[in-house]
Amino acid sequence: SVGMMGSTPIVAGSIPVGVGLAFASKLARDSNITIIFFGEGATEEGVVAESLNFAALQQLPVLFVCENNYYSVYSPLDVRQPKERDRLGIARAHGLYVDSGYGNDVEAVYSITKTTVDRIRQGGGPAFLEFNTYRHREHCGPYFDNHIGYRTEAEFEQWLKECPIERYVSKYGIDVTDLRVVLQQEIDAAFRFADESPFPEVTNE
Repeated sequence: SVGMMGSTPIVAGSIPVGVGLAFASKLARDSNITIIFFGEGATEEGVVAESLNFAALQQLPVLFVCENNYYSVYSPLDVRQPKERDRLGIARAHGLYVDSGYGNDVEAVYSITKTTVDRIRQGGGPAFLEFNTYRHREHCGPYFDNHIGYRTEAEFEQWLKECPIERYVSKYGIDVTDLRVVLQQEIDAAFRFADESPFPEVTNE
Protein backbone atom coordinates (compact mmCIF):
# COMPACT_ATOMS: atom_id res chain seq x y z
CA SER A 1 0.00 0.00 0.00
CA VAL A 2 2.98 2.33 0.50
CA GLY A 3 4.97 1.11 -2.50
CA MET A 4 7.41 -1.08 -0.57
CA MET A 5 7.72 -4.19 -2.70
CA GLY A 6 9.90 -6.15 -0.30
CA SER A 7 13.55 -7.05 0.02
CA THR A 8 15.86 -10.04 0.08
CA PRO A 9 18.52 -11.04 2.63
CA ILE A 10 21.02 -11.96 -0.08
CA VAL A 11 23.64 -9.28 -0.78
CA ALA A 12 22.58 -7.39 -3.95
CA GLY A 13 19.53 -9.64 -4.27
CA SER A 14 17.10 -6.75 -4.25
CA ILE A 15 18.83 -5.04 -7.17
CA PRO A 16 17.71 -7.30 -10.05
CA VAL A 17 14.26 -7.58 -8.44
CA GLY A 18 13.99 -3.79 -8.49
CA VAL A 19 15.15 -3.65 -12.10
CA GLY A 20 12.44 -6.17 -12.94
CA LEU A 21 9.84 -3.95 -11.30
CA ALA A 22 11.09 -0.98 -13.30
CA PHE A 23 10.88 -3.04 -16.48
CA ALA A 24 7.28 -3.93 -15.59
CA SER A 25 6.51 -0.21 -15.17
CA LYS A 26 7.94 0.50 -18.59
CA LEU A 27 5.87 -2.27 -20.19
CA ALA A 28 2.74 -1.09 -18.37
CA ARG A 29 3.53 2.52 -19.32
CA ASP A 30 2.71 3.70 -15.81
CA SER A 31 4.35 6.63 -14.02
CA ASN A 32 6.10 4.64 -11.28
CA ILE A 33 9.78 5.01 -10.45
CA THR A 34 11.54 2.13 -8.72
CA ILE A 35 14.14 3.07 -6.10
CA ILE A 36 16.62 0.43 -4.95
CA PHE A 37 18.63 0.92 -1.75
CA PHE A 38 21.82 -1.04 -1.07
CA GLY A 39 25.21 -0.75 0.59
CA GLU A 40 28.55 -0.30 -1.15
CA GLY A 41 29.31 -3.97 -0.46
CA ALA A 42 26.55 -4.98 -2.89
CA THR A 43 28.47 -3.36 -5.75
CA GLU A 44 31.03 -6.18 -5.44
CA GLU A 45 28.47 -8.67 -6.76
CA GLY A 46 28.30 -9.53 -10.45
CA VAL A 47 24.54 -9.12 -10.66
CA VAL A 48 25.00 -5.37 -10.17
CA ALA A 49 26.81 -5.02 -13.49
CA GLU A 50 24.09 -7.01 -15.23
CA SER A 51 21.39 -4.87 -13.63
CA LEU A 52 23.06 -1.57 -14.53
CA ASN A 53 23.56 -2.74 -18.09
CA PHE A 54 19.95 -3.86 -18.53
CA ALA A 55 18.56 -0.71 -16.89
CA ALA A 56 20.58 1.49 -19.25
CA LEU A 57 19.83 -0.63 -22.31
CA GLN A 58 16.09 -0.45 -21.68
CA GLN A 59 16.17 3.11 -20.30
CA LEU A 60 14.22 2.02 -17.26
CA PRO A 61 12.66 4.38 -14.69
CA VAL A 62 14.90 3.17 -11.87
CA LEU A 63 17.06 4.92 -9.29
CA PHE A 64 19.94 3.01 -7.68
CA VAL A 65 20.84 4.47 -4.26
CA CYS A 66 24.15 3.29 -2.80
CA GLU A 67 24.60 3.98 0.92
CA ASN A 68 28.35 3.89 1.45
CA ASN A 69 28.92 3.35 5.17
CA TYR A 70 32.45 1.97 4.64
CA TYR A 71 31.76 -1.41 6.24
CA SER A 72 30.39 -4.74 5.11
CA VAL A 73 29.65 -6.77 8.26
CA TYR A 74 33.06 -6.34 9.97
CA SER A 75 35.21 -5.65 6.92
CA PRO A 76 36.15 -2.06 6.05
CA LEU A 77 36.02 -0.85 2.49
CA ASP A 78 39.80 -0.87 1.98
CA VAL A 79 40.06 -4.67 2.33
CA ARG A 80 37.20 -5.30 -0.11
CA GLN A 81 37.69 -2.81 -2.93
CA PRO A 82 40.82 -1.19 -4.38
CA LYS A 83 41.07 2.48 -3.47
CA GLU A 84 41.10 3.40 -7.17
CA ARG A 85 37.69 1.82 -7.69
CA ASP A 86 35.04 4.36 -8.62
CA ARG A 87 31.49 3.11 -8.10
CA LEU A 88 30.05 6.22 -9.77
CA GLY A 89 32.44 5.74 -12.66
CA ILE A 90 31.27 2.15 -13.09
CA ALA A 91 27.62 3.25 -13.21
CA ARG A 92 28.48 6.08 -15.60
CA ALA A 93 30.34 3.65 -17.86
CA HIS A 94 27.16 1.60 -18.10
CA GLY A 95 25.32 4.67 -19.35
CA LEU A 96 23.59 5.88 -16.18
CA TYR A 97 23.27 9.42 -14.87
CA VAL A 98 25.25 9.67 -11.61
CA ASP A 99 25.58 12.03 -8.66
CA SER A 100 26.76 11.87 -5.05
CA GLY A 101 26.53 13.70 -1.76
CA TYR A 102 27.06 13.58 1.99
CA GLY A 103 24.50 11.17 3.36
CA ASN A 104 24.39 12.80 6.80
CA ASP A 105 23.20 16.09 5.33
CA VAL A 106 19.45 15.56 4.98
CA GLU A 107 18.96 18.70 2.90
CA ALA A 108 21.66 17.71 0.43
CA VAL A 109 20.22 14.21 0.15
CA TYR A 110 16.75 15.65 -0.49
CA SER A 111 17.97 18.12 -3.09
CA ILE A 112 20.12 15.66 -5.03
CA THR A 113 17.44 12.98 -4.94
CA LYS A 114 14.65 15.32 -6.04
CA THR A 115 16.72 16.59 -8.97
CA THR A 116 17.48 13.02 -10.01
CA VAL A 117 13.92 11.76 -9.66
CA ASP A 118 12.65 14.71 -11.70
CA ARG A 119 15.18 13.82 -14.37
CA ILE A 120 13.98 10.22 -14.49
CA ARG A 121 10.33 11.35 -14.67
CA GLN A 122 11.21 13.51 -17.66
CA GLY A 123 12.52 10.46 -19.52
CA GLY A 124 16.19 10.83 -18.58
CA GLY A 125 16.66 7.12 -17.97
CA PRO A 126 18.12 5.27 -14.99
CA ALA A 127 20.34 6.95 -12.41
CA PHE A 128 22.83 6.00 -9.71
CA LEU A 129 23.37 8.00 -6.52
CA GLU A 130 25.98 7.40 -3.83
CA PHE A 131 25.71 8.89 -0.35
CA ASN A 132 28.55 8.58 2.15
CA THR A 133 27.38 7.90 5.69
CA TYR A 134 28.25 5.68 8.66
CA ARG A 135 26.81 2.69 10.51
CA HIS A 136 26.65 3.48 14.23
CA ARG A 137 25.27 0.13 15.33
CA GLU A 138 26.00 -3.48 14.54
CA HIS A 139 25.71 -5.00 11.08
CA CYS A 140 22.44 -6.74 11.89
CA GLY A 141 20.59 -5.69 15.03
CA PRO A 142 19.95 -2.79 17.40
CA TYR A 143 23.05 -3.01 19.57
CA PHE A 144 26.51 -1.43 19.57
CA ASP A 145 29.46 -3.70 18.75
CA ASN A 146 32.61 -1.60 19.14
CA HIS A 147 33.97 -4.17 21.63
CA ILE A 148 34.58 -6.58 18.73
CA GLY A 149 37.48 -4.41 17.61
CA TYR A 150 36.87 -3.98 13.90
CA ARG A 151 36.70 -0.20 14.33
CA THR A 152 38.15 2.21 16.86
CA GLU A 153 36.19 4.02 19.53
CA ALA A 154 37.63 7.30 18.26
CA GLU A 155 36.27 6.67 14.76
CA PHE A 156 32.87 5.80 16.19
CA GLU A 157 32.73 8.91 18.39
CA GLN A 158 33.76 11.16 15.50
CA TRP A 159 30.99 9.86 13.28
CA LEU A 160 28.47 10.00 16.12
CA LYS A 161 28.91 13.79 16.05
CA GLU A 162 27.79 13.67 12.42
CA CYS A 163 24.38 12.15 13.19
CA PRO A 164 22.07 13.54 10.47
CA ILE A 165 19.22 14.19 12.89
CA GLU A 166 21.41 16.03 15.38
CA ARG A 167 23.04 18.04 12.58
CA TYR A 168 19.65 19.15 11.26
CA VAL A 169 17.97 20.04 14.55
CA SER A 170 21.10 21.85 15.71
CA LYS A 171 21.31 23.89 12.51
CA TYR A 172 17.74 25.16 12.82
CA GLY A 173 17.33 25.06 16.59
CA ILE A 174 14.42 22.62 16.39
CA ASP A 175 13.04 21.08 19.59
CA VAL A 176 12.20 17.45 18.82
CA THR A 177 11.50 16.37 22.41
CA ASP A 178 7.77 15.85 21.81
CA LEU A 179 8.45 14.06 18.52
CA ARG A 180 10.85 11.64 20.22
CA VAL A 181 8.14 10.82 22.80
CA VAL A 182 5.56 10.13 20.08
CA LEU A 183 7.96 7.94 18.12
CA GLN A 184 8.93 5.96 21.22
CA GLN A 185 5.26 5.38 21.97
CA GLU A 186 4.74 4.04 18.45
CA ILE A 187 7.74 1.75 18.81
CA ASP A 188 6.57 0.47 22.21
CA ALA A 189 3.08 -0.15 20.81
CA ALA A 190 4.52 -2.13 17.90
CA PHE A 191 6.53 -4.32 20.28
CA ARG A 192 3.49 -4.90 22.51
CA PHE A 193 1.42 -5.87 19.47
CA ALA A 194 4.09 -8.38 18.40
CA ASP A 195 4.51 -9.84 21.90
CA GLU A 196 0.78 -10.17 22.49
CA SER A 197 -0.17 -11.53 19.07
CA PRO A 198 -0.82 -15.28 18.78
CA PHE A 199 1.27 -17.43 16.52
CA PRO A 200 -0.31 -18.21 13.12
CA GLU A 201 -2.34 -21.38 12.98
CA VAL A 202 -0.69 -24.29 11.23
CA THR A 203 -2.76 -25.85 8.47
CA ASN A 204 -2.14 -28.55 5.88
CA GLU A 205 -3.39 -26.40 3.02
